[in-house]
Amino acid sequence: EGLRALDIPAFSVQYHPEAAAGPHDANYLFDRFRDMVAANLSEKKN
Repeated sequence: EGLRALDIPAFSVQYHPEAAAGPHDANYLFDRFRDMVAANLSEKKN
């Protein structure tokens, strides 16, 4: 389950880790978070 805000750079995710097969299954979430932070920082600099 997850939510993404359309008016601010925010999202949330809830799931049960035991349902995922390996330790890298959530990497895409951390990648998305990193990308959102980087985009927000570059917007604030301009």
